[in-house]
Amino acid sequence: MPAKLPERMPVLTADRLRLRPFTLGDAADIQRLAGERDVAATTLHIPHPYPDGVAEAWVLSHRGAFERGTELSLAIVRLADGVLVGAIGLMISNEDARAELGYWIGKPFWGQGYATEAARALVAWGFRELGLERIHACHFAGNLASGRVLQKIGMQHEGLQRSHVLKWGRLEDLELYGMLKSDHEALATPG
Repeated sequence: MPAKLPERMPVLTADRLRLRPFTLGDAADIQRLAGERDVAATTLHIPHPYPDGVAEAWVLSHRGAFERGTELSLAIVRLADGVLVGAIGLMISNEDARAELGYWIGKPFWGQGYATEAARALVAWGFRELGLERIHACHFAGNLASGRVLQKIGMQHEGLQRSHVLKWGRLEDLELYGMLKSDHEALATPG
């Protein structure tokens, strides 16, 4: 059963966070946070150094990707003060009713549980609202913090792809995680 995106990009609320569509007003913060070398080093697609104009182009691409039903990208902001702490999204494969979860958190906000909280909210929304049957994610083998996020939200380790991607001239291993809708439902059911 194919996933069905709603007409409007969602705004989700978690305990300390709001997940909302990005605006062009976020571009300077995106460039500053995502452009930090330690953040870029943990992701496949964030450039370093982070060129001027890339954040704006990325934000402007979100609406079209959402309307095509291929991607949802949301800003992670603190409820208390509206400060941007990172990004989270789903790369959606409609025909397979699955999506890949991806996220990054700005370095000043590492270790505060924001990625876990945001991922838990978006995964629940994906299963509930999109009717997804599977959500999966991967991380560089050396990025243990990202693996802990995936474990905390209930994803299962599914394997390792050795020397799978080239990042900054070096082949990196990818750790693979996944969750089925039935797994998520079992986590939500007291037991």
